[in-house]
Amino acid sequence: MESETPQRRRSSSATCNNAPIREKRPKRSEVLAKRKTVEELITTARAQKDHLAPFPAFRHFHAKGLSLCLKSGHGNKLSSTVKTYIQNLLKLNMEGPFGSEWPEQEKVKRREMVAHDAHYVFVHEVANSNADEMTTMLTAAETSTSCCLENSGPLVGFVQYRFVSEEEIPVLYVYELQLEPRVQGKGLGKFLMQLLEFMAQKNCMSAVMLTVQKANVLAVDFYISKLRYIISATSPSKVNPMMKKSYEILCKAFNDEAKAILEDREDE
Repeated sequence: MESETPQRRRSSSATCNNAPIREKRPKRSEVLAKRKTVEELITTARAQKDHLAPFPAFRHFHAKGLSLCLKSGHGNKLSSTVKTYIQNLLKLNMEGPFGSEWPEQEKVKRREMVAHDAHYVFVHEVANSNADEMTTMLTAAETSTSCCLENSGPLVGFVQYRFVSEEEIPVLYVYELQLEPRVQGKGLGKFLMQLLEFMAQKNCMSAVMLTVQKANVLAVDFYISKLRYIISATSPSKVNPMMKKSYEILCKAFNDEAKAILEDREDE
């Protein structure tokens, strides 16, 4: 995810019959109370040890020749082997879309990877699957498919997400959804995003948000056309169309307040 968070510029007044009509501003006490509520929701969500626990049906994925299982993880508890796997898969999938920005973004992603509030869903083959017959674009030197979690087979992908506040709305922000090429195009990405949406709603988040590189055309089509995410009002192209950025911020809101703030597409 990009290090900057664009702030939406909202109009403080409207006109009707040539007379300005100012929006009623909430009282300071109301603002503080709402902010406290959002902070409490985020703190509670972050404190959960296993966000997969309420969704046993999502512990396994069996489709199109894949036999996979999912496990939770945390950024401050990653082994050195898992860190290496994450770095290698990020480079494989994202160096192309980021282009010349990749060297700097790689440093950012390494810092994000181990953040204390970074949550993970790790996807790996079940222990008895015949992984030796499968191929991968990651070389053995990169130790991609030799990376295993306890009591599980080799990793084939991961999701990194966080519970954060965007425009004073509690959201689940998807920092990374990275899958090895050999497991892409088989419904796994949609399965994982459905899981994240369920997690968000279970933890009283008002939306799911993510950042996608414009150059990653397949990812943009996946989120917008297949999953019905929209470009957020906080995205650079909405905040200021003259702002030339390489990414868009997408969102899917779950309630009217979040839709009004995050999905409002009116020109301002």
